[in-house]
Amino acid sequence: MLLRVLTVLTLMFLTYCIANAQSEEKGCITTNILPTDSVSTTPAGGNRFINSSKELFFKAVDWFNATDTAYILPNKYNLTLMLEQSTWFEHYRLGISGNDGNQILGFAPKVNTKLGLYFGWRWIFLGYSFDLSSLLKKEREKSRTEMTFNLYSAKFGLDLYYRKSGNDFKITSCKNFDLSDDYIGTNFSGFQSSIKGLNAYYIFKSKKYSYPAAYSQSTNQKKSCGSFMAGFAYSEHQISFDRSKLPEEIQEQINPSSSFRKLNYTDYNISFGYGYNWVFAKNCLLNISLLPAVGYKKARINDMQTADDYNWTEWVKDINFDLITRAGITWNNRKYYVGATFILHTYDYRKDRISMTNSFGSLKIYAGFNFWKRKK
Repeated sequence: MLLRVLTVLTLMFLTYCIANAQSEEKGCITTNILPTDSVSTTPAGGNRFINSSKELFFKAVDWFNATDTAYILPNKYNLTLMLEQSTWFEHYRLGISGNDGNQILGFAPKVNTKLGLYFGWRWIFLGYSFDLSSLLKKEREKSRTEMTFNLYSAKFGLDLYYRKSGNDFKITSCKNFDLSDDYIGTNFSGFQSSIKGLNAYYIFKSKKYSYPAAYSQSTNQKKSCGSFMAGFAYSEHQISFDRSKLPEEIQEQINPSSSFRKLNYTDYNISFGYGYNWVFAKNCLLNISLLPAVGYKKARINDMQTADDYNWTEWVKDINFDLITRAGITWNNRKYYVGATFILHTYDYRKDRISMTNSFGSLKIYAGFNFWKRKK
């Protein structure tokens, strides 16, 4: 329900972006709804209220997008066409406690590489991408789904995402087991996961520090600058685990606390971090940002609440730490651009007998060009 509400708020923000674009093209803000020589049936007080509301709205638009042109140059074009190769990856680290110590199992699906063509207008990108490996196969993997939506303005940004994995996981680590064979790289079909959520963050020094310059190519950073950032994130995680599909030798030694089949948890977190844009050459930009977060997680194991949920004094145990990492490098001369971005989300869930650290991210390499100059 919360995710739906926040999606509606996102659409409202898109409306404000379009209104801002229209005001930029006109070069002025009109506060009269009706022509001066027309006859209005609206009371004078109503006109004043509507006009003042419009004026307040556009002042808010200007405040959200205000920049210092000595540091940031806006894009001169309305439209863009971009070709992008994206590589998606994820990893899960399961910790299991027992009388004989802690055991660790790691799982990761096959890395997924896609090629996409995108058409953009200002802040909005639409396009289509396809899995390169599917071209060599008769059937595509129907169980894997990836969707993302990113919105970057001068003062704040928003990420919406949904990812559902297939069942093509492999074992990546196996610690504190006495095994006669090396099972690293062994196929494991007993693990599935899905995650959906959003990240919203505010940039304190937005007049001189531009996130869009590194991640959406809608502005150009002229001088190096950094800024502190603060944000809020909400996500829902669903993980299923069937240990009966593990290699028999691991099944015989694994701690009893691994007997769960489902782990679902909701994560609310507040983040505070720092980002820096380094202009190391003309039209060249390198961005690195880190947002550590304090997260509050409520979990259900096997569709039942954990025992701590019934004791309000134990809520502190539901607090864990998350991290959002971003890095981007780009060359952009305001007409043509090329670059790469790396984004990684890391979530940590811990209880007395079970811990789960899951991360997912993407590496994108892109090239494109802008066209249709904006009116002055």
